[in-house]
Amino acid sequence: MSYSIVCLEKKGYIEAMNPQETLSGILLVDKPAGWTSHDIVAKMRGVLGIKRIGHAGTLDPFATGLVILGINKGTKNLEKLMHETKVYETTIFLGATSTTFDTEGEITPTEPTTAKPPAPTHAGVLNVPTLEEIEEALNQFRGGYEQKAPLFSAKHIRGKRLYDLAREGKATEEMRPSKLVRIDEIKTLNYSYPKLTLKITCGSGTYIRSIADDLGHALGIGGYCLTLRRLSIGHYQAEQAVTPLDDREHILEKLLPINEIEP
Repeated sequence: MSYSIVCLEKKGYIEAMNPQETLSGILLVDKPAGWTSHDIVAKMRGVLGIKRIGHAGTLDPFATGLVILGINKGTKNLEKLMHETKVYETTIFLGATSTTFDTEGEITPTEPTTAKPPAPTHAGVLNVPTLEEIEEALNQFRGGYEQKAPLFSAKHIRGKRLYDLAREGKATEEMRPSKLVRIDEIKTLNYSYPKLTLKITCGSGTYIRSIADDLGHALGIGGYCLTLRRLSIGHYQAEQAVTPLDDREHILEKLLPINEIEP
């Protein structure tokens, strides 16, 4: 009996058979930078030999961290998982803006626009914000706020994705849809100008890239996401996840069957 079949027996799956019919559950995957969420789905379809695989929420290509896949009947759990609380760790670069609000866009150093008197320069930027000023600016986001999606996002406008319109030069600021997002906690982990590292606990539909850009505007010096990692979705942690390059046997061991999915 193959190792894979033994794994399936231990997990409570029916022995024998076609994975298209017998494998169901969810799989936690730690997405590497440079991969899209669709890349993860395509890779696992090939590894597991299963077509019916979906994911619970998109993670930007430059970002890393937890992506939850639904396998066969496990896809029924994806809608609920999409609405679970998420935790991210991000490093924001202050003193510049990005067209995509991250490292993928055109980066432009910014001039300070605050009205306070000039302070000593730091790396060529006036009015380097203190940690106290940053915390004060972050307070406007804590609890939640009306957030605009980035121009480079998957939101649909006039039947097209917003990022397609942006790439065609047809997107405008007025097209950015907004919604009230829930921000449970923003914790400062480290600050050494121009880099600010935050841990953010938030509700579904929150763009961490927009928080970076909005914070930069609030401080008057610009800001964008330098790094972004999703640490958890609900009860599920990135540290529990497989990688897309793990072998099939290890991936099967980590597959959570329907009866083990936490409510």
